Amino acid sequence: MIPLLQAKGLHVVAVQNPLTSLADDVAATKRAIALQDGPVLLVGHSYGGVVITEAGNDPKVVGLVYVAALAPPDGQSVASISKPYPPTPLGAEIHADPDGFLTLTPKGIAEDLAQDLTEKEKQLLTATQGPTAAAVFGATITTAAWKSKPTWFVIASNDRAVSPELEKAEATTMKATSITVPSSHVPMLSHPKEVADLIEQAAAKAGNQ
Repeated sequence: MIPLLQAKGLHVVAVQNPLTSLADDVAATKRAIALQDGPVLLVGHSYGGVVITEAGNDPKVVGLVYVAALAPPDGQSVASISKPYPPTPLGAEIHADPDGFLTLTPKGIAEDLAQDLTEKEKQLLTATQGPTAAAVFGATITTAAWKSKPTWFVIASNDRAVSPELEKAEATTMKATSITVPSSHVPMLSHPKEVADLIEQAAAKAGNQ
């Protein structure tokens, strides 16, 4: 994604979320925002959607792009917004360590996270995944930035990690400009051009407001 966006003339910063708590991840994102000298478009994938939903209240942020993401409203969490939907297949392939951090099994990545990628890409994802504190999924949003900022959404219709129906419902609730791609949970890897094009459109529109 980064080279595609850079080729479009966008300044790209990939935030390295520690994945230790929602508060820590929001703080990391806010530090990255503070370093920018112009308007900021936040892009969040999966749980990253929760992070940008909270961090997006920063006055520098002019828009939010959700990619197969989770976006709880005020006072809600990943756990609470997911409850009305059937469990997704990836859930059975999440393992917790004694310290409460979660990782995905190689089988889960290959079959339920990134089933439409090549074997080499799946192996790379397995090798580079970062353990995530289980507590982040119960952490609640204080103020959802999507209520006051323009939004865009990439819905992954073959998602086996987050319910596609939940993604559609979120996009409808936030009145997002959305596209649907026949993708696994990682559309930025399986359909990078479509995702990059939407980000470019969002940057152009949000930056002109």
